[in-house]
Amino acid sequence: MKDLMQYKGYFGSVHFDDEELFFYGKIEFIRALVTYEATDARGLRKSFEESIDDYLETCRKENIEPETPFKGSLNVRLGPDLHRRVALAAEQQHATINKFIVQTLNDAVK
Repeated sequence: MKDLMQYKGYFGSVHFDDEELFFYGKIEFIRALVTYEATDARGLRKSFEESIDDYLETCRKENIEPETPFKGSLNVRLGPDLHRRVALAAEQQHATINKFIVQTLNDAVK
């Protein structure tokens, strides 16, 4: 992935500030705000990994379950018309709405 780094199941963004000449980012796909920065790409990678290790260690010390990205469920707001059309399409395929959405999304991202 071009603008994301991955470490221990976490993903971090990669950004560059052209005025201040430094790289920065944050852990994506979790609610906790965990950021990192460096003056070069190798340093950013190191800072990213250290931030994740620090986040996990802080959670351990405070006896808090660390957030994990991609738990397998999400809330999608469809609007009434699309909800109705999805329900009818799922029914025509003798599938639950969830199974229909999973299959449709799976087909879309192949």
